[in-house]
This record gives sequence, structure tokens and C-alpha cells, in this order.
Amino acid sequence: MKLLITTPIAVVVDEPNVVSVRAEDESGSFGILSGHADFLTALVISIVSWRNRDNKERFCAVRRGVLSVSGGRDIVVATRQAVMGDDLDHLEQVVLLEFQRAVDAERATRTDSLRLHTKAIRHILQYLKPDRPHIFGDGL
Repeated sequence: MKLLITTPIAVVVDEPNVVSVRAEDESGSFGILSGHADFLTALVISIVSWRNRDNKERFCAVRRGVLSVSGGRDIVVATRQAVMGDDLDHLEQVVLLEFQRAVDAERATRTDSLRLHTKAIRHILQYLKPDRPHIFGDGL
């Protein structure tokens, strides 16, 4: 099988001799072997792991993403951010934590932005009320 993991700016993994892949979506962890049915899923912040023909296990932390399997042999992961590593503990403890902090910070920023937009719209609506006295004395 072939495994390809990409971000918007780089090809992080391009492995042609993959025997198995493990990944995680909202339903939990799953595995892919040669001949797997075509498949598409949204990944959570997690570790994608795989074994090569030499039985060496490799790891890549992904910040969410989309995983697709086509033809039972091509596995593609498109993600916003990915970090390769040989030390699984480091990836789990440091990288995944950083990914989660970034997602939490983005969520907080979106929430603050939404609050600001809502407040601005309410303020504008106050000035558009029909019973509000107009700036010009002639009713315009």
C-alpha cells in the first residue's frame, strides 16, 4: 500500500511500502490493511501509525484531517498540521497537547469574534428602529 500525509504546505509522509495503518476518528481507532474497501472519514487530533514491510512502526501526529482509502492500496491523509516522530510518548504528550491548545484557542477566538459581531448588529438595530427620532428634523 501507499501512504501519503499532506498539509497545505508540505508532503509530510510519502511511504510506498506500507503493510498496515492505524488512525482514529470520532468513533474510535481503526486499522487498514491491503485490500480495504474504499473509505472516507474525518480524523480527530490523534496519532496515525503504520508499519512498513521491514516491520518498523512509524508515527505522525495529525491535527484533525480527512483520511481516504481508494482501490484498497492508496491511503491519503489531508490535515491542517502534521508532525512526524519516532518517539510516540513525545508525540502524545507534547505535540497532541499543543494541537489541542491551538484548537481551543481558535475556538475561543471564534466565540469572541461572534460575540463582537452580535453586539455590533444589536447596536445597529437600535439605530434602525422606526420609532427612533431621525437625525434630520424633516423625517428623512
